[in-house]
Amino acid sequence: MVFLKVELKRDVAVPPDQLHHTGLLLRKNIILRLLDNITHLKASKEHGYYVAVTTLDSIAEGRIHDLTGEVVFPVSFSCTTVRPHKGEILHGTIDKVLKHGIFLKSGPLENIFLSAKMMKDYKFRMEEEAMFVNENLQSKMVRGSKVRYRVLGIKWIEWDRCFQMLATLAGDFLGPI
Repeated sequence: MVFLKVELKRDVAVPPDQLHHTGLLLRKNIILRLLDNITHLKASKEHGYYVAVTTLDSIAEGRIHDLTGEVVFPVSFSCTTVRPHKGEILHGTIDKVLKHGIFLKSGPLENIFLSAKMMKDYKFRMEEEAMFVNENLQSKMVRGSKVRYRVLGIKWIEWDRCFQMLATLAGDFLGPI
């Protein structure tokens, strides 16, 4: 995955009881609220997953919200993001093994499906635990195994604010690590 630096602007609301006459405490509350907002936002279709706020560029003068009494500060900041791309080769950890395929996790990505049809030379077996083994039984994929895969397709899910991906093992040097 490629890490990107994105410059963003957000409005940060601070309740009246958290306003302090000392600028340092007010700045701290604005930063904490901004971090909380970004954490709840999680990801966006255009930027990908928000990893970290790197710099706080400016905090503009606040204005009072008429209905709530909160003071709203326009804030501009830089943020590191990560976004998957089709065709990219990534590493992931097997989370679930099912008869029809495997679910992987890779960094902030939790919805990666590797279909049994996309695993050349691997067949499903149910022994002590569910697994995929290759034809000569030299390599197996079980829950917790690391896998190198290629991104086949990406879909943005708005209601969950995450990406779903399809993966494949078709290609050189792909498969269990």
